[in-house]
Amino acid sequence: MKILLLAALTLAFPALAQNAPPAASKPVSAIETRDGQLSVHLEKTRLPNGFEVIFVEDHRLPLVAFNLWIHAGPRNEGPGQTGFAHLFEHLMFAGSKHLPRGVADRVIDAVGGTDSNGSTDFDRTNYYFTLPSNQLELGLWLQSDQLGYMIDEIDPVALANQQDVVRNERRQNWDERPYGVADEAMFHALFPAEHPYRAAIIGSHADIQGIQLKDVYAFAKRYYRPNNATLVLAGDFDPKVARRLVEKYYGPLKAGEPVPPVKVQQPVLHGETHLDVSDRVELSRLAIGWQTPAFYAEGDAALDVTANILGGGRASRLYQLLVRDKQLAQSVNVYQQSLSLGSVFFIEVVARPGHTPAELQPLVDAELKRLATTPPSQAELDRARASIRANALAAMERVGGLADLVNGYNQLAGDPDFLAKDIARYTALTPESVRAAAARWLPVDARVVEYTVPGEKHLAPDVPTPPPPTAAAAAKAERVHVNADEKWRSEQPRAGAAPAVRLPAAERFQLANGLTVIHVERPGLPLVSASLVVRAGQDANPSNVPGLAGFTAAMLREGTATRSSTQIAEQLADLGLSFGADAGKESASLSLSGLKASFAGGLALVADMVQHPAFAPEEIERRRAARLAALAEQRVQPPAVAQIVAARMLYGPNSPLGTNPLGDEAALKLIDASVLRQFWSQRYRPDQAALIVTGDIDAAELRALAEAQFGAWARPATPPLASGAWQQPNPARLVFVNKPGAAQTAISVVAPGPKAGDPQASSFDVMNDALGGLFTSRINQQLREVKGYTYSVVSGFARNRNTGAFVVQGEVRSDVTGAALKDLFEQLNGMVAEPMEREEFERARNAELLSLPGSFSTNADVAQAYAGNWVLGLPDAYLVDLPRRVEGVSAISAFQAALRGVRPDAMIVIAVGDRAQVLPQLQAFGRVPLIEVDDAGALLAAPAAEVAASPAR
Repeated sequence: MKILLLAALTLAFPALAQNAPPAASKPVSAIETRDGQLSVHLEKTRLPNGFEVIFVEDHRLPLVAFNLWIHAGPRNEGPGQTGFAHLFEHLMFAGSKHLPRGVADRVIDAVGGTDSNGSTDFDRTNYYFTLPSNQLELGLWLQSDQLGYMIDEIDPVALANQQDVVRNERRQNWDERPYGVADEAMFHALFPAEHPYRAAIIGSHADIQGIQLKDVYAFAKRYYRPNNATLVLAGDFDPKVARRLVEKYYGPLKAGEPVPPVKVQQPVLHGETHLDVSDRVELSRLAIGWQTPAFYAEGDAALDVTANILGGGRASRLYQLLVRDKQLAQSVNVYQQSLSLGSVFFIEVVARPGHTPAELQPLVDAELKRLATTPPSQAELDRARASIRANALAAMERVGGLADLVNGYNQLAGDPDFLAKDIARYTALTPESVRAAAARWLPVDARVVEYTVPGEKHLAPDVPTPPPPTAAAAAKAERVHVNADEKWRSEQPRAGAAPAVRLPAAERFQLANGLTVIHVERPGLPLVSASLVVRAGQDANPSNVPGLAGFTAAMLREGTATRSSTQIAEQLADLGLSFGADAGKESASLSLSGLKASFAGGLALVADMVQHPAFAPEEIERRRAARLAALAEQRVQPPAVAQIVAARMLYGPNSPLGTNPLGDEAALKLIDASVLRQFWSQRYRPDQAALIVTGDIDAAELRALAEAQFGAWARPATPPLASGAWQQPNPARLVFVNKPGAAQTAISVVAPGPKAGDPQASSFDVMNDALGGLFTSRINQQLREVKGYTYSVVSGFARNRNTGAFVVQGEVRSDVTGAALKDLFEQLNGMVAEPMEREEFERARNAELLSLPGSFSTNADVAQAYAGNWVLGLPDAYLVDLPRRVEGVSAISAFQAALRGVRPDAMIVIAVGDRAQVLPQLQAFGRVPLIEVDDAGALLAAPAAEVAASPAR
């Protein structure tokens, strides 16, 4: 993802109010204005071994982000080693000399860490987590041991396990993802065989499986050295203390040989290369790619703006032309993927059913020609700037995002304080410079054009997964040591004084018409988020019109009595606001986020949408076509099918929650203006709605805005309608959906669960963290880290106002479906067999309790939490009191919650995969009855198999 920022140069950033500020001499926010320009206050230092550290002191929240960049990625891979950098990212979490495998993850959970992960891009690999501010030394201890001593512990078992995990990730995110094979083919056409950007970042199955221990050791010695890494600390710390600790933990690490720069000539395309790709998709896609200037080179910023003008949202040219006006396309995506060795520019257009890439291409080319010959309007340029500005500022709300911004500037621009210069790139643009960039870099005679059409998916020949190495083989394996052992590193540092866990409190008032307004003031960055929620969710759907709630919510942005759909899209874009409208199980919501200066205008738009929808016939037809196409897309995505079938099994086919939220083809044909207006008039009423606003806005401002925009919203005289949500779950069974050729099996395991407001709610959450909610949970550790069956399997409770559910979901390798289910149920049964041991319980409880500040770190986080709280009928104090309730959970109460909420004998198992591979494994698994349904959950003519009766497990 590209890191950009464009902001008004005179913005000021006052201190955050929700935490007591430090000494007066300390800056509360790292974002400041310097000489009239926006800047990040930071200090950069380099240790004698070459290790770079950048300190970004920011006291908005009691959190510290640890963001480590290794300056190596796929651009540094050797021939036949695609995916090496990404595999190495996984190996960094496989343990180190002083932190045995899994310990670091458990420690991070136990102290309330959030945002813990790693990622690999073409030019770098990064490792990051955010901890409470009293754990500064702990974070440095953890990351320094990973960097300096990970290589000591890598053995054949760890390597083989992570090869399995990464190959599962490839199956999930490339082989099985719609258009994944097409995306890979596009890069193969854009780059020659010897170029490091040619292969997918994740690599090929053959190369991943072929990596050996000696290759791992060589890569570590060359690239994972302190002189090839940069750490950014961002957050609530004392720089003097941090500098001393950095020297303690990173100073002794040995520098490696200097890493020579990668010098590769950017390819020059000659003529148009055409590709035809078939894939298991329902909708065809047109994709076009060009070679463009590298990160921060001349033309890079202009092409960012070009991408926004062409396809940067609903106001963009191609969206308006292809999706809205001609209705030939389901979606448009245009972006400049900026990279250090040369960038690529993409246009991707997914066609509607019955239309082809060949129809789309001439229209796209005509728009490209128009932009290349006629400058865009000043309004279009300003709109693009507003979007870039708002998105970038929003990314800086979290200290982790701020740290990544600084690290990106440091590597890719050579200056961590590049913010003002980045801003200048966009302020200097003119309509003519944008036109010139489009003409120069996006010619029709030097590009790759790709048509992806429905058909057979062509994957490389399968590479067998070898048997796992034995413990004896691991013991005999060569071990490599780069840094001398230091015994003091084996002792976990003590934490500093723990800050009190406090969540932002809200104020509430009500307008005369019954509209509830909930306000949380959070000054700091000049940003505001809002959510208008209405009791008009899926549970309100009429029995004969499933999907009506979602259709109605989507129609609100498609025109009002005084604004057209296009005008709404343009005004939102002009204001630089992100906006969404959708319906969930028990509510519909209109969400808004962006700069404070734009908030009043955005709220006026929301008020107009919710109070004066037009429901114009032509817009209804557009929305109907889009939802029919979305239904077609769902059918080829096993995880989506598994969720749809699971809902039908869990709630019953007669419950509104047991139907597809999109509806079905028959219902969508019934929806017209009268149906929509009736649902809107009955359900969209102020006494059944709440406006939640968080951010840099005070109570007086908000009250005035709410009265002005919503005070005239009429409250009907009739009483509110009741919802139709209920549960009629099926008994325990195994449900199978056939998806021929699927490389993975999508699994959902569901059962009824507790409702919202349950007095044991926090006990359920703590217990589930240990069972399947955390990376270190029993389910994920067994199925991913021990067995290598999956990339991810998670569990959780869905507590609604009137219903509740326990859900486990994920994807597993097809050939181990039965074994994965066996292991999964062993973990479920284990959780209800006896209470957790003290260490596991305390880790899960602390993970739930101490991570709360990090979970409420943005305006949108807070708005979403209070909106959900209101929908569930809970008081505002319920959130403020959450830390106390979590702290009160005991091992016994968590065990009691497991006995109530995790009932393996009552669970319904849904498996979506290839019949030839999966069905025999399901038959052997033994859960009865075993039935086969279609992708909507309807029973097929006969059961999938007759299985001898045996106890459900």
